Amino acid sequence: MAKFMLLVNHDGGVFEEPMDTWQPGDIAAHFDYYALLTKELTESGELVRFMALADPRQARTVRADGVAPSVVTDGPFAGSKEALAGFNVFEVESEERALEIAARISAVPGPGGVPTRQPVEVRQVMADEHGQL
Repeated sequence: MAKFMLLVNHDGGVFEEPMDTWQPGDIAAHFDYYALLTKELTESGELVRFMALADPRQARTVRADGVAPSVVTDGPFAGSKEALAGFNVFEVESEERALEIAARISAVPGPGGVPTRQPVEVRQVMADEHGQL
């Protein structure tokens, strides 16, 4: 079994308008889809961890050299589509299975039930010689 992290950015896929402008029913359908998918993948034992992140406008970036005081700045910039929205860690039999799950995440519905086609980055988690890290 291999672990894969699936990263979802704030990129709206085929939709330009941010989710906070969608109709309430479309927002509910979006989150209901995620809830059902999460339940299914938890019950199958494949979902290790799921984390949704707060709005990127609340993020801070820290730079430090271990000697001088840390420098803390706002960021990433709210207009960036590349700000991380959340991530999932799955333990699956193969990369192909991780890609199948990523495709299902990408198909989450947007306004009018149209799949968002939101990009999902798939990255294998590094492991030591014992299969753990």
